[in-house]
Amino acid sequence: MGRKKRIWLPQYFYHVVCRGNRRDPLFIDNGDFLTFMYILRKVYEKTPFELAAYCLMNNHFHLQIRSQEYPISKIMSLINKRYANYYNTRYHLTGHVFEKRYFDKIIDSGMGMLEVSRYIHLNPVRADMVQLPGDYPWSSYSSYQNEVFITYPFLRTDTVLNQFHGTFDQKKVKYIQFVGERVSSVVM
Repeated sequence: MGRKKRIWLPQYFYHVVCRGNRRDPLFIDNGDFLTFMYILRKVYEKTPFELAAYCLMNNHFHLQIRSQEYPISKIMSLINKRYANYYNTRYHLTGHVFEKRYFDKIIDSGMGMLEVSRYIHLNPVRADMVQLPGDYPWSSYSSYQNEVFITYPFLRTDTVLNQFHGTFDQKKVKYIQFVGERVSSVVM
């Protein structure tokens, strides 16, 4: 039986999750995280896409992604293939790096955009890696806080922030409050 064909609707964002094979680590040290971000940039240069949010955990990653030019399946294929090649070469391995096909779910509303981005940004808090989402270096949350040291051309915080009213700075404050509403319930 063949795989179910992926549906691509270019006007919508998707929540994409990829796990390491057998839930093994995908990112062992900072070099792996940096390489993944480099791969995202290189893929973006040839096959443009937008990320509203991302979070790279030890054994999986989340992307809130949209491409209006290329199917998400093509972009994910390029990202995962390049990272698998890097990972297997670096750690002298062969075979699968990712557990299976990536999970994806279409985000069909403005509230959905907010909820998914909050879920993504709170992932390290839920995993007891940090107390606050801003303390985790491998997510897009710092871009929502104005604490950006590296900018990425594919990261578009405005797609989430535009769900709020006000100036850009007011929208950022509202988003931080929106995420903060769940921090205490996640930590408890």
